Amino acid sequence: MHQTHTLQEKLRQFLSVLLPILVSQLALFAMTFFDTIMSGHASPVDLAGVAIGSSIWVPIQSGLTGILLAVTPMVAQLVGAMRKDQVPFTVMQALYLSVVIAVAVILCGALVLQPILNSMNLETDVRDIARRFLIALSFGIVPMFVYTVLRCFIDALGMTRVTMVITLISLPINVALNYVLIFGNFGFPRLGGVGAGVASAITYWCIALISLYVVHRVEPFTEYRMFSRLFRVSLPAWKELLRLGVPIGFSIFFEVSIFAAVTLLMSQFNTVTIAAHQAAMNFASFIYMVPLSISMALTIVVGFEVGAERFRDARQYSYLGIGIALVMASLFAVGLFLFSEQVAGFYTTDPDVLQLTQQFLMYSILFLLSDAVAAPIQGILRGYKDVTVPFVAALVSYWVIGLPLGYLLANYTSLAAFGYWIGLIAGLAAGAVFLFGRLLLMQRRTVKAT
Repeated sequence: MHQTHTLQEKLRQFLSVLLPILVSQLALFAMTFFDTIMSGHASPVDLAGVAIGSSIWVPIQSGLTGILLAVTPMVAQLVGAMRKDQVPFTVMQALYLSVVIAVAVILCGALVLQPILNSMNLETDVRDIARRFLIALSFGIVPMFVYTVLRCFIDALGMTRVTMVITLISLPINVALNYVLIFGNFGFPRLGGVGAGVASAITYWCIALISLYVVHRVEPFTEYRMFSRLFRVSLPAWKELLRLGVPIGFSIFFEVSIFAAVTLLMSQFNTVTIAAHQAAMNFASFIYMVPLSISMALTIVVGFEVGAERFRDARQYSYLGIGIALVMASLFAVGLFLFSEQVAGFYTTDPDVLQLTQQFLMYSILFLLSDAVAAPIQGILRGYKDVTVPFVAALVSYWVIGLPLGYLLANYTSLAAFGYWIGLIAGLAAGAVFLFGRLLLMQRRTVKAT
């Protein structure tokens, strides 16, 4: 990362940060995709067990690792302010905190996992696979949380290509482990869906160890001498991390869990509707990797400029990122409008499911446009360390506006299942407007102050 002077320089630097993040996010998405697909080829029961286990774990994992994302703006601002000597202390405290959070998750899971599964109306075999899948996955929670901190540190320096390479290395490892553990190839035991959990846990250990090696032995990270001394645990430092991280984590949790809630509420409709909803939502999640990656890149570049008190440069990066997101969303929207049948065909050959999936995909176009504004602004505000207001916006837009409106439209109008999508779109759009107003206020204050 370095200071830029022209818009062309900013575009070049922003793309150099963004593109590796996008590749990394797509690779991470591919891991979940292969877990699901390969479990489905084992048996329908294995697929159902992995799906249930994932629906429990993903919102929790996303929210808790979201707490650790506070490391990115903190390190980016320290580097921008030329206070690099303080970076090792911040990262080490985050590593300590990540281990404590991971252990707490494992202990809580041991107490509540079985009661949660028992409360769900599941077949015995499905419940057993979901339980064993989550137990297997739990052995990888500590390294996954450690890797999250190390990735935030690496990315905050603008070295996003490094995390891209680490992620691309981990993808074939995960797929190969799935192949031997799910299906029992090459003399390994056939574990079915549980094998996907074991494979994920081993993969987490691999990427954590690779990241530790890179931070310790590879330039430019070696100049920080990250592990040259062990700092004592600092509760004030933890408090600062949690002050920034908890609102980020809850914002992500509210966003992820709302889609899980809608999927559960969709169970009142027939199988064709549920299948079409899942297909369209999966494709929408795939496309969401673009604005999400832009959001993560904006946190890095805006945090760097804010740390250096170059607030006008931070503002230019902000609108550059939002502009790129809107252009990409518009292109995806046109593509979906023209090729919705072909996209739906990736997921099903059933004519009824195919037709209904196409209709859901038309609604996802509005998702794209709202996400193109809301997601980048969330990343920008994190770069400013402004996290409380986005947290409130996520809570209100999804759980106060989106879900209640969707429930009313789905159950008391002829829109049926489409009502939930309209509710989510309305909530997301309201959140985008609210966040944009907050961004304007934040930038007016900072620029005026200089």
